[in-house]
Amino acid sequence: MADFRRNDLLIPFLTVLCDAVATVGAFLAAYGIRFYSPLIGIVPVTKGVPPLEMYLAGGLITAPIWILMFQSKRVYRPRRGVDASAEFFLVARVVSYGMLVVFTLAFFYREFSYSRLVFLFIWVFSIAFITVGRAVVLALEHRLYERGRELRNVMLIGVNAVAQNIALWLKQRRGAGYRLVGYASNPDERLETVEVPRICGYEGIADAVDRFRIETVILCMNDPPKELLNGIMDALAGRNVQFLLQADVIGITPTRLRLQEFFGLPFLGVKDIPMTTWGRIVKRSFDIAVAGIVLIVFAPLWGLVALLILLESGKPVLYRQTRVGLYGEEFTLLKFRTMHVDAERESGPTWTRKNDPRITRVGRWLRRFSIDEIPQFVNILRGEMSIVGPRPERPEFVRQFRMYVPKYLERHRVKTGLTGWAQVNGLRGEVPIVERTKYDIYYIENWSFNLDLRIILKTARTVLFGKDAY
Repeated sequence: MADFRRNDLLIPFLTVLCDAVATVGAFLAAYGIRFYSPLIGIVPVTKGVPPLEMYLAGGLITAPIWILMFQSKRVYRPRRGVDASAEFFLVARVVSYGMLVVFTLAFFYREFSYSRLVFLFIWVFSIAFITVGRAVVLALEHRLYERGRELRNVMLIGVNAVAQNIALWLKQRRGAGYRLVGYASNPDERLETVEVPRICGYEGIADAVDRFRIETVILCMNDPPKELLNGIMDALAGRNVQFLLQADVIGITPTRLRLQEFFGLPFLGVKDIPMTTWGRIVKRSFDIAVAGIVLIVFAPLWGLVALLILLESGKPVLYRQTRVGLYGEEFTLLKFRTMHVDAERESGPTWTRKNDPRITRVGRWLRRFSIDEIPQFVNILRGEMSIVGPRPERPEFVRQFRMYVPKYLERHRVKTGLTGWAQVNGLRGEVPIVERTKYDIYYIENWSFNLDLRIILKTARTVLFGKDAY
């Protein structure tokens, strides 16, 4: 069986320690900014400077309370696969709830009155300090993994397309914290993506788990026989391993399973309405506000880009193209023109490819930094698109994809977007539409306003540092 890992103690301990130090530090920083900074010239201190000890005590009392609140979210564990943007929003949410606790304690504590302005500083500094601390610990953890230390041993069961993708992903991302030891399959089945050994057949899984100290077992089989599935479950009984099943083992491919009660009976929900009415209102309000600001702020850039396009290849400056949006309705998408005029006269509708000769010199620069997409904020103001959502496709491609891409039309259950979950996860350029669609459906089935904000933050990083835009 798997040995106890120091990492399972070290990383959580460092995270708790950083959270405690950050919380106390936020109280002290707020105290310093409020009472010993140029701020007092703007907001004078009228009741005298309180003793530092009271704010230090407040931080020491608050830290364990917030740590317990974080623990309820199960964050104090090795954080393999943690996304930095998701971490930030989790911290912001817990700290915001934690401030309500601080308010309550301060209200009932009558012997000392804390400055109300300090509470705002504590909230801001806490989110910032805790996020930075988590980032430092996460970087340390990933460095350990990259050096081959504290890796979690993984075994795959089956060699289907999902197994092939997982094997390739694990081999390319050593810093994720996993070591692919091998796979189990029938004698005539082989994993072709990467060089990974076949370590046993289906009947030898229990022995392989013990012999190779496997900690995570992933079943990658399409519709496995019930007898085989029960046999694997029995073989792993009593063994402290993580067991993951491919989603379509139940015969369908849901992105989010939900156990819910209906008519007093338990049902497994595999599809739901992606957004409530309130969710649509929030998303639309955010789209209007951001699109309006962007169009105003970047108005000078519009003029510069238009001039560069005119000087190199003449009119038109804007490129208009029919795309398919919400519920399959067509609309006219706007972009700055990045190709030569009538670029598709001979080839017909085709996707852009790397080093595409149809792209102009100015267009290549515009595409590299996604500046050609700015006119789509007009589409967003019109309500034809959203800032975040599946990228809209042309009608010609939609008619093709709906014939062979599973669940492709599910993409049209929400508005198409300027950026999306697939794009920020590296699925741009010449990536198979089947893979993009999986990510788009995941976004639809798991939509939240926080997820939109995460995608926007990741988009900014992708635009600045990505290399697959062409």
